[in-house]
Amino acid sequence: MLVTKRRKSYLAVVSALGMVSGTFSYSAFAQEKTLDEDGFEQIIVTASRTTSVASKTPVALASVGAEDLRNAGVTNPTTLGDVTPNLSIDRNNGLQITIRGVSSSDNTEKGDPSAAFLLDGVYIARPQAQEVSFFDVSRVEVLRGPQGTLYGRNTTAGVVNIITNKPIFDYESSIDMAYGSYNALQGTAMVNLPVNDDFALRFAANIDRRDNYLETDGVDADVDTYKDNRSLRATGLYNISDDVEVLVRLDYSDMLGNPNESALLTNFYDMPDETGIDPTYIDNSSKALRQFGYDTIGKQDRDNSTWGVEGDVNWYITPELTLNYLGSYREFTRDEEGSRVVGQFTADNSVKSVRYTWDGEYEQHSEELRLAYDNGQLQAQAGLYYFREESGIAFILYGLLADEGEDGYIFGFPQDPTISQSVAAFGQATYHLTDDLRVTAGIRSTKDEKSRFGATIRHTTLDEEYDFENGDTLNYADREFSKVTWKLGLDYDLDSRTLVYGSVATGYKAGGFNGGCLEGVEGCTSPTTEEALYYNPETLVAFEAGLKTRFPEYKLQLNTSAFHYDYEDLQLSGVVDVDGAPLNVTTNAAEADVDGVEIETVWTPTADDKLNLALTWLDARYASYQMSETASFDGDPLSRSPKFSLTAGYKHTWELSSGATVDFGLNTKWSSEYYILNNTIEAYFRQPGYTKTDVTLTYYSQDTSWYAQVFAKNLEDNVTVSSVSVASSFPTLTGGTATFSDPRTFGIRAGYRY
Repeated sequence: MLVTKRRKSYLAVVSALGMVSGTFSYSAFAQEKTLDEDGFEQIIVTASRTTSVASKTPVALASVGAEDLRNAGVTNPTTLGDVTPNLSIDRNNGLQITIRGVSSSDNTEKGDPSAAFLLDGVYIARPQAQEVSFFDVSRVEVLRGPQGTLYGRNTTAGVVNIITNKPIFDYESSIDMAYGSYNALQGTAMVNLPVNDDFALRFAANIDRRDNYLETDGVDADVDTYKDNRSLRATGLYNISDDVEVLVRLDYSDMLGNPNESALLTNFYDMPDETGIDPTYIDNSSKALRQFGYDTIGKQDRDNSTWGVEGDVNWYITPELTLNYLGSYREFTRDEEGSRVVGQFTADNSVKSVRYTWDGEYEQHSEELRLAYDNGQLQAQAGLYYFREESGIAFILYGLLADEGEDGYIFGFPQDPTISQSVAAFGQATYHLTDDLRVTAGIRSTKDEKSRFGATIRHTTLDEEYDFENGDTLNYADREFSKVTWKLGLDYDLDSRTLVYGSVATGYKAGGFNGGCLEGVEGCTSPTTEEALYYNPETLVAFEAGLKTRFPEYKLQLNTSAFHYDYEDLQLSGVVDVDGAPLNVTTNAAEADVDGVEIETVWTPTADDKLNLALTWLDARYASYQMSETASFDGDPLSRSPKFSLTAGYKHTWELSSGATVDFGLNTKWSSEYYILNNTIEAYFRQPGYTKTDVTLTYYSQDTSWYAQVFAKNLEDNVTVSSVSVASSFPTLTGGTATFSDPRTFGIRAGYRY
């Protein structure tokens, strides 16, 4: 295998810093790792935007490599929370990421997440286009806590960074296939081609399909196939010289299937007759919870697609100085139609559903220029960042406000364009005060601009022009936001095996707007107040202290962290009733506090046994939140923030006489109860505590060229609530839908590598 001269020099710098000593592994199928002087496996990460060792990186992070992901049965982003503490990723009109109890449920074209989803360092704005990136993965890095200085926009809760495999200068190819419950079929094929000593190509293709988890007993419903995704990725690596490396990635995905993924809310809860009363959880069986419960109307279809190109250029100007350029352009097309519940009457349990269509075109463009310096005594980086997203969408509900049927009264949201633009300058430096003590300081200045032109329409046909005098409402907003965020930290080596650190950092997420317009704007016949139209930026100050250490005599690694967050203007989103129609509205909670402790251990008592354990305590609460005149949630918990959680994994390896090996893996997660706050009925939905256990048994051939695996996930068949949507709150209308986690599944998986 060939490695560039500059790459060799870079690794030498890492070793010279005294981070680790030992061997270095770089493979298309493994994380980059080292062995320290005590034989502990140390993982190479890029959490600080430069290469470092996880055990010597003073942030709370998890890095899970491709082999560990496969052994744990983590085959899509929504199952990352099974192996990562204080993380949940749920499907809710796309992926919704929650880290340490902080999240955002506004996945519309105007919304921003609180935790950023990155693909190879590039921010992916559309939650609906994120899941298809999960193939030919090298590792996943999850950073907990605000990462605004180095990672920028929408990282107040943290970062999830999917890092795919780069081309290498050896020929390699592989194929991995899996088949399981609900006709689940997953497959990835890869080939890596070294064209010459300086140019290599890598191609990967993926298929990910399955039937719906929903049950359709007693109804006439079209819900299958839920997803049928096909993806391609081509990556080229060109060493222009010993000092210049150019990496280009191209990807394309079709996302087909059925958009229905939610069950009736009344499967899970006894609903109250009025607002302000918490629904009562129903202890139903898995099948009962997953009942669809109503007839679909018309065609049910998802025909979405996304593609993108990324350029990553590194110029190693000197052994100490590197210039990096990371640029990307992406498009996402959304074309969906289906049925949606808009109410369920408690009197006769009848369900009102309507047909909907969603058409959207989204494009995003980002660029970052970063200069990094490292002379052993000082590590510093500074850069400029630019991001722009523009979209045009039309979300239309048919027959919502009248009973004319499928082609009846139209209620919808054509918005074109919606624009979000962000410009930032940043810098961060770490200085070695002594051989063992380091101080870090960082600062970032960000300016965001957001605007939208569109309408909320009430028509009888879609072709009608806007009529702002007779029912249609102008949606017009245009606003700028800016903020300077910073970070200060100290980290100290108590000895060669123990790092202690502490930091204080600030975070910022831009404000935004809801539907409506202000008085004086042309066409605004139904003006709203500025307070109702706009919401403020979300800001926080985060304090964190941690310890990372190793005990060679016990073969034990231990990481701990404790943190406190002070949030101001925490952004909360929900569907609320406005004049008998559902509108997505974001508001600011006055204050929120988050306290927590995380303890993570890795114990390898023998060469054949490995035990992972992570225990978390979390107290995430509204310090001050007056939702309405009658609803105060001061002191109540944030959504999806269990007080306690525990994840544990055990792996045992048997070496057979033939030289082949068999791995047994057991992973379990326990969570205490959590709550989901719903703005529509001003009440909490309670999810009781649960456990979920996964097992795998994997056979590896003597030369590890092929493997075969059987797996089972969620043996308990515990179906948990991910999100709730309550429809328009007419006097007796208290229904809605719930999205839920995966039920129990079984399957087989096999792969061959050459």
